[in-house]
Amino acid sequence: MVYDVIVIGGGPGGYAASIRASQLGGRVALIEAAQIGGTCVNRGCIPSKVWLHAADLLKKVINAEEFGIRASVEAIDLATIVSRKSGVANDIRMGMGGLLGNNGVDVIEGRASLKSPRDVQVGEQVLEGNSIILATGSLLDIPTIPGIEDAALTTDQVFDMTEPPESVLIWGAAGPIEVEMASLLNDFGCNVHLTTTSHRILSMEDGDTSQRIAQALREQGVEILPRYSLKSVQKSGEGFDCSLAGPEAKHVSVERVLVSARKPNTAALGLDRAGVSLKDDGSIQIDERLETSAKGVYAIGDVTGGWMLSHAASSMAVTAAENAMGGGKTFPHGLIPRGIWTTPQVGSVGLSEEEAEDQGLDVEVGDFPYSINGLAMARGEMAGAVKVVTDVKFGEILGVHIVGSNATELVGEAVMAMQLEATFNELARSIRVHPTFSESVVDAARDAGSWALYLPKR
Repeated sequence: MVYDVIVIGGGPGGYAASIRASQLGGRVALIEAAQIGGTCVNRGCIPSKVWLHAADLLKKVINAEEFGIRASVEAIDLATIVSRKSGVANDIRMGMGGLLGNNGVDVIEGRASLKSPRDVQVGEQVLEGNSIILATGSLLDIPTIPGIEDAALTTDQVFDMTEPPESVLIWGAAGPIEVEMASLLNDFGCNVHLTTTSHRILSMEDGDTSQRIAQALREQGVEILPRYSLKSVQKSGEGFDCSLAGPEAKHVSVERVLVSARKPNTAALGLDRAGVSLKDDGSIQIDERLETSAKGVYAIGDVTGGWMLSHAASSMAVTAAENAMGGGKTFPHGLIPRGIWTTPQVGSVGLSEEEAEDQGLDVEVGDFPYSINGLAMARGEMAGAVKVVTDVKFGEILGVHIVGSNATELVGEAVMAMQLEATFNELARSIRVHPTFSESVVDAARDAGSWALYLPKR
């Protein structure tokens, strides 16, 4: 039997690719070595959001007196959070398994490797497919720093903790995962030190976003150490002494060191036998159609590098599956939104102001602070702002960067506007319900056109 499409990896990308190819009439096999749902469902997106929601509820109880509600936190039972996390992940896995069966996808358990651009070996059997989609995701990447392995605390361990560490050094790029973990652990009483070799956290985001989140984290009690690298870790009493190199030599004593960096999962896949090329960072090289250097072999999600976002994998899956079934679609990488569930949240899409200027574009920026948004004021959630980056010549919306309550939801408006090629003037003249946070998106677009109604004259 020959499959139309063989998908390797059952995370959000592989799952979606399998169903889409089946919807188009393909006979599909999905190969998964561990659990359906991948990192996102089992060890990433879903577990982290259960924990972060618990942290948000804790803050709301603590701050309820501002609204005349006097309540106290009698106890925090982390085991209940762990149980809920596991239960939600299990429910999602069951749903995914049911839908794969409903769509006639053959789910095969085992570790796959390519024998050629058409043949996949799983255990003792070899499957043949007209096309192959690689969706193997990513792996934890523990750095080669002396002493780090004994001190290392992974995100997997955080999501199963029943007692938080008293203190932690978060080592890495200070990207979305590290920043979320800093916020989460801090909320549950951990003394957090967040380090980055860059001059700022969230270095891949807009500069104003980085500044606003850094300010919020510092106000919440997180120590941020920019331009520092971790040189070594030594056991010291009940914890570890971390030696940092940066603007000046620094030592930080903590109970654990959290490491959360990830790398593309390409080992033992037999990519060389199929003629699949890798980029310098170890990720799979793809073209605009998501096809690799081997004809008929596609790759999606974390294994292709970049932001490593589950919703990017799911969206790439649709394009890859359609192309594997004979289509000719290109994938719009510039429309992938980003979300960070800190307090306040981050939602962004497209170019930062710095990236647009580096490309030589004539840029106009609109800003609208949450502090004068009616709903934000009513709810006491006034930290943050909406920033719209536009091209002066054509009025194109180049990027939207939101810091504030509900930012991860609001950014969907920006994605739709950019996908439909709306100008910032069209966004500025659209209508929103009052009072809502979404009004700030319109107000920021008006500011880009220099006619903001609720800001002082420029």
